Amino acid sequence: MPKSKQQKKEVLTGLADKIQRAKSIVFTSFNALTVKDNEELRLKLREVEGEYYVAKKTLLNLAFKNNPIEGLNVKDLDGKVATIFSYGDEVAPAKIVLGFRKDREDKIAFIGGVLEGRFLSQVEMESLAKLPSKQELYAQIVGSLNAPISGFVNVLAGNLRGLVNALKAISDSKSA
Repeated sequence: MPKSKQQKKEVLTGLADKIQRAKSIVFTSFNALTVKDNEELRLKLREVEGEYYVAKKTLLNLAFKNNPIEGLNVKDLDGKVATIFSYGDEVAPAKIVLGFRKDREDKIAFIGGVLEGRFLSQVEMESLAKLPSKQELYAQIVGSLNAPISGFVNVLAGNLRGLVNALKAISDSKSA
């Protein structure tokens, strides 16, 4: 049953709100995704504050007219388009799609995306998905900052170990 103008207006308002709130947007093609696959993807995305949404390209295009993105015309995207909105970590949804794609290569693929108000191509989205997450980068920074301190502690501990070994050798030589 076709949607009424009022229903389309509500969908358009909801889409415009999602676009404004999203930190990043991922566009994917979804050929032959089963209902089970769809639900699995939606659950994984919800865990990282992401939302999987399918709407007609014309509605998406209208929603983006209110929030213009340089270089983006949704009608130019190939095939059926699913939109993934990220409200938390900007890269997490792209990582999930990349991981999800490993088992289902022919069923889902990147088409493009939006990050910091700029349209990203399919290749740029795949590169973005392969980057380490914020948490992994934080761990690397902490490890890098912690390495010199750990080395310093080990040097100090080595001097103390040497002193203890020297005192033990003196004690052993006097008792012998």
